[in-house]
Amino acid sequence: MKIAMVASEAAPFVKTGGLGDVMQALPAELAKIKGNEVCLFLPYYKRIKQNPKIEVEYVNSFSMELSWRESYVGIFRLKTRKKKLQIYFIDNEYYFGARDTIYGDFDDGERFAYFSKAVMAALYSIDFKPDILHCHDWQAAMGVIYCRALYGSWCPYTKTVFTIHNVEYQGWAETAFFDNTLGLPEAYRGHLTFDGAINMMKGAIEVADIVTTVSKTYASELHYPYYAHRLDGVLRKAWLWGITNGIDTTVFNPETDPALKFNYSAKKMAGKWDNKRELRKELGLRTDTDAPILAMVSRLAGHKGIDLLCYISNRLMQREIQLVIVGTGEKQYEYALSALARQNPGRVAVCLKFDPALASRVYAGADMYMMPSKSEPCGLSQLIAMHYGTVPIVASTGGLRDTVLPYNSTTKEGRGFTFQSYNADDFLGAIDRAVNLYYNGRDEWNSLAQHDMEIDFSWAVPAAEYMQLYTELRNK
Repeated sequence: MKIAMVASEAAPFVKTGGLGDVMQALPAELAKIKGNEVCLFLPYYKRIKQNPKIEVEYVNSFSMELSWRESYVGIFRLKTRKKKLQIYFIDNEYYFGARDTIYGDFDDGERFAYFSKAVMAALYSIDFKPDILHCHDWQAAMGVIYCRALYGSWCPYTKTVFTIHNVEYQGWAETAFFDNTLGLPEAYRGHLTFDGAINMMKGAIEVADIVTTVSKTYASELHYPYYAHRLDGVLRKAWLWGITNGIDTTVFNPETDPALKFNYSAKKMAGKWDNKRELRKELGLRTDTDAPILAMVSRLAGHKGIDLLCYISNRLMQREIQLVIVGTGEKQYEYALSALARQNPGRVAVCLKFDPALASRVYAGADMYMMPSKSEPCGLSQLIAMHYGTVPIVASTGGLRDTVLPYNSTTKEGRGFTFQSYNADDFLGAIDRAVNLYYNGRDEWNSLAQHDMEIDFSWAVPAAEYMQLYTELRNK
């Protein structure tokens, strides 16, 4: 099967969040399946161009109309990838090559509409006629529409899949954007129009053959206004599948992770306790204690549950625990958590930075990992934490509900500690249950951590689900 993936980011080339991790792993896993040919299209950002470790080769270039304007399109291909997985970069100096930013520019709508159309032109140029065109999030949403509207006669049998990773960001633009930028047939105006504006995600939802999202629970939640950010009515009419993400276990692997001083496995977990000792030394935490380390590696934003953590912080310090927070975000939370660290030296460490190597050491050295998110489409951190033997404490929402089954001390079933309502007292109650088991049932606790490490969170399972979906679509 020929599969074309379109996304605005993919590790290790460029990554701002979970989408980058998904687009590093999913295409590679699909390419392992016999009979598949996969290509991934990304913008040729400045930071990719200037990275000496990324070697590319020129493929082709041409001019393309974007409504009334002529735009240059350059196609470059990564040199070092295998034949079954080709990675292409769409080059345009104005939109991508001359800017330091990835997102957040005033003309993001135009930039990514250009990118989506350029991908379809590039597929035509290299004569890669996909069985499946799979576009991710609003930045690639227009690929679904350009495929149908302008390239339908070239690839009439191509099926389109649109995946929502985060429904909050939808690609809004003023109504004139349809005529001034998109340059589409009039028949598509209605698909893209929503509440008196242009909404690119809405257009992709209506035009795609199928819409997927990144966990089964999140797929259900998107039918409700609380989660869907106004698109619930549109999504209730869509064919919506939930496929829970995996993690790249070649990247996130405590047995081989180069960021760790001590590598370890589920069968030989002594290295985890050595990493805990080293983490305490590195972050200035007290070492003369057996206290559990509770950790978060996160954007410090309200919807990540940081408000709940700040609300219970003083009561949490009454427990015999240590706390590690790594991340940056909203200033109010940075100030509050920094103050907590100053007030509790040796017990709280707050690192206001993005540091993947430190994140690995936190996953390895902590005992418990907290994700009290208000909503979480899938979440990767809880999967990484469990793979490193760190027991999660999570809100029961989205992908957290699907991946962290509540632990039952009687039956010894489950993976972590959960709370149902978005409430600080319920969050603290889940922490107390975890801490109680840590102190009063250490053998049981260690068995739980070991069990979590042995779960298969690789991309093999979700890739097989995607292949099932693709096959059903192709055979329709």
